Amino acid sequence: MVLALAITASVLLVRAGDRAAGPEPGGRHRIAYGAGADEQTGPSRYPRAGAGSFAVAVGGTGVRGEDGPVARYRVAVEQDIGQDPAAFAADVDAVLGDPRSWIGSGGLRVQRVAEAVDADFTIYLATPLTSETMCADGGLSTEGYTSCRLPGKVIINLARWLEAVPDYGAPIEVYRAYVINHEVGHEFGEGHEACPAPGRPAPVMQQQTYGLDGCVPNAWPVLDGHRYAGDLID
Repeated sequence: MVLALAITASVLLVRAGDRAAGPEPGGRHRIAYGAGADEQTGPSRYPRAGAGSFAVAVGGTGVRGEDGPVARYRVAVEQDIGQDPAAFAADVDAVLGDPRSWIGSGGLRVQRVAEAVDADFTIYLATPLTSETMCADGGLSTEGYTSCRLPGKVIINLARWLEAVPDYGAPIEVYRAYVINHEVGHEFGEGHEACPAPGRPAPVMQQQTYGLDGCVPNAWPVLDGHRYAGDLID
C-alpha cells in the first residue's frame, strides 16, 4: 500500500479535458486538415482511445542550443496506452536537441522541464480519439488521423508515431523526427511550406503526412548548417 501510494504520488497527471486554447488570429497554418478517418482494417499496435489523462515525464534536460531565448517544454503521455513517458521524452529530447533541429538556426534554445509553471508548451502523445478531441477543442479538424498544434500544446497522434503514413519512403525514426519538428515549428510561429522541386528534400514545414509532392522525406529544418525552407502556402 505504501509503495503504491509513493508511485502514485510520483506521477504527475494532467487531463485532456482541460480546454485547449483556440487558434490564434490570422494563424492560417494552425489548421490541421484531416486526410480521412484512421480506420483500422486489421490488428493494430495501438489503442484507438485511452483514459484521457496523462503522465508527465519526470526530470528535465539542460539548455540545448547556442544562443537566443529558451523555449521550455514538458512531455506527457496518455496513460494505459503501452507507451513509456520517459522513453517518449528521450525521443523528443533527442530531436529538439539535435543541431539540425530549430536550435541549429542559432536564434533559440530549448529545455525540457517537469513542472507546468516552468513550461512554455507541452508535447502530448495521445491516442487517435483523444488527440482528435483535444485538437477539436481548439477548433482543429484532424479526423483522428493527424497530429496538431494549439497554442501551448503540441499533440502527437499515437497512430502516426507508431506507424507513420503509407508510402512515406523513410524509416519510422525519420517520420517521428519530422512530426516533432513540424508541430513544434508551428509552436515557434512557422507556417506551412511547399515542396521546392521534385527530388529536393521536403521542407520540415511541408505537410509530409499528406504526401511529398515529388520531394523526398526530410525531418529537419536546418540542413548543412542553414535553415531549409520552401515557399509559404497561403
